[in-house]
Amino acid sequence: MDKETITITVIGVDECPLYHVGDVFHLAGKKLSAPYGKSTCLILVQDITGILMKYECMNGSSRYRFDCSGCGGLARLEYRRSELTEPEFFADDIHSIACSMQKSTFFRIFSEEGFRRLTSLLRKKDYPAGKIIVRKGDPGTGLFIIARGKTEVLGKNNIRIATIGEGDLFGEMSLISGDPAAATVCALTPVTALFLDAGSFRSVFHENPAFQIYLTRMLAHRISATNLLRSREIASGISGNLTEISPLELFQTLYANQKTGVLVLKLPGGLGVASFLEGRLIRAKLNEKTDKEALLDILQVREGRYKFNPGLPPEETRTDEIDNLLKLLMEAARHEQTGG
Repeated sequence: MDKETITITVIGVDECPLYHVGDVFHLAGKKLSAPYGKSTCLILVQDITGILMKYECMNGSSRYRFDCSGCGGLARLEYRRSELTEPEFFADDIHSIACSMQKSTFFRIFSEEGFRRLTSLLRKKDYPAGKIIVRKGDPGTGLFIIARGKTEVLGKNNIRIATIGEGDLFGEMSLISGDPAAATVCALTPVTALFLDAGSFRSVFHENPAFQIYLTRMLAHRISATNLLRSREIASGISGNLTEISPLELFQTLYANQKTGVLVLKLPGGLGVASFLEGRLIRAKLNEKTDKEALLDILQVREGRYKFNPGLPPEETRTDEIDNLLKLLMEAARHEQTGG
């Protein structure tokens, strides 16, 4: 069955106090959505309503340009109406797709300027049902934001461990850690995704503290949902082998669970120590190296043993955080990718 999409795009302004060239209004059913991050001009809404009523009655041209009635300024707009089949329901314009998803928590974290910057870096990708989008063991290439459709996350023996859909993200952990993809992601239905490549991801990450916080919370949620038992065991003081859980996963787990204590790592190259205060990294040491330099080396190790000891000496509870741990993990990933 064909579906109709209607967009009204601002193509010119003359001292308009609200809108800029390129801003897009979307009509879904009877609901008109204003451009992302913008308030609604009631005068312009009346003008658009009049245009919609006119063309609904006349069944006229699918494209029409008009001026608003004006308040403190003027805006020139283009009305466009299209009949699209289901696989093509979304426009090719990245900004329009992102605007149509403005209720998504991910897009709401950005300022208007940040949103424009982000959409300028995104690319649209389409996948048929059954297509593998990310394969377990492959290097991370970028961040995927699902605009339409559903995907399944497959673990060991291709067992489905999660289903994710519109507004959800995947691919971010490989970019943060530098490790290969931990699971396979396959399209359950036809999928349209917005793709942010690895280099652009790092730029957006460092430019937007809100994005860092968003990923931190998402990481905590995923760990608690998919790895709760192991998280509890580690946080309770259990020891283990680094061939079963990497240093990166250990740091993520302690961070996400806001644990206080000392992580001791017996590594082939020496003894590593990392102190956590309510999940924040306050000290790291490996032989003669300390803090960021020590952390970079610890995260490269894939063999050895670990033990987490809950609690800190009183003097260490007054120590400042080294840096945001998620930022440090990003630096570690870049360090590994560039060879130091």
